Amino acid sequence: MATLGLIVNPAAGRDIRRLTGGASVVDNYAKRRVAECVCDGLTVAGEPVEVLVMPDRTGIADHAVAKAPDEIDATTLEMPIEENATDTRRAAARFRDAVDVAVVLGGDGTTRDAALELGDVPLVAVSTGTNNVVPAAVDGTVAGAAAALVATGTVAAETVTTRHGTVEARAETPTGERRLTGLAAAEVSSKSFIGTRALLDPADLRGGVVSQAHPGDIGLPAVAGALEPLSPTDPGGITVRLDDPADAPRSVRAIVAPGVTATVGVASCERLEPNESATFDVPDGVVGADGERELELTDAMVELTPVPDGPRLVDVHATLEAGARAGGFEVDAVDEGRTE
Repeated sequence: MATLGLIVNPAAGRDIRRLTGGASVVDNYAKRRVAECVCDGLTVAGEPVEVLVMPDRTGIADHAVAKAPDEIDATTLEMPIEENATDTRRAAARFRDAVDVAVVLGGDGTTRDAALELGDVPLVAVSTGTNNVVPAAVDGTVAGAAAALVATGTVAAETVTTRHGTVEARAETPTGERRLTGLAAAEVSSKSFIGTRALLDPADLRGGVVSQAHPGDIGLPAVAGALEPLSPTDPGGITVRLDDPADAPRSVRAIVAPGVTATVGVASCERLEPNESATFDVPDGVVGADGERELELTDAMVELTPVPDGPRLVDVHATLEAGARAGGFEVDAVDEGRTE
């Protein structure tokens, strides 16, 4: 039986960037509905599918299991719950050798946490978070249908998946080396404390490296994309160094957070080859990943490197097209109780 792993982050899409910027908040009721829709979408495969759902304390997993169609064998994964990113990583690590495909509901941070543990498991990333550069804004039912086609082998995973690069951050500090991985971006901020974790004020951002760039993205990828778009399938990355708009040689308008646009001064914007590093001196500041502050640093040298062979992302649109060509949606009339 084909097996799917479902990860839903209850905290995604509810942080201070949404509240400050005035963008919509994705509450847990909406996430329950999306998770339910994913399970409904699995029925298009025409074959039995087992679903393992990451547990949580908000009722999302319980709802998905209770509302799953009769032909879907849905159960909650047995694991401890800490109500933080550890839950995502722990569930994804369990899924690495147990599922044929994973569906992750969240933003860039949740997708990153899952991807770092899933290995080669094909990943359907559905946007229900705050920074949503990588996850797709796709209906849950559609995502479930695509996942089912891949899980059952109706569509060969290698024909509809692509590798998304990551950005590795390595900081050399007086007390030793520290590391961090970003999915869409790794950023350097002049703020010397983590606080709410969210990168809100572009004046605090010194720059960083992105693995993809487009004006329609959010955060540093949007800044880079306003000058030099970079497809997720293009190798390497882009390093962006920022400055005060009054002093910078170039300035762009960009979406720096949900509901927030700003004029950002760009000192330089340059392509990087895969595994080519950019360095930033950080006398006092923070290195973040995908719009969230992570590492507080003092007197550090930070090396940011775009790395290929990241998560194996499923192209939902291409999967559904391939499924149609393979006859994956056709139903035998006799099995449906009809006469031909």
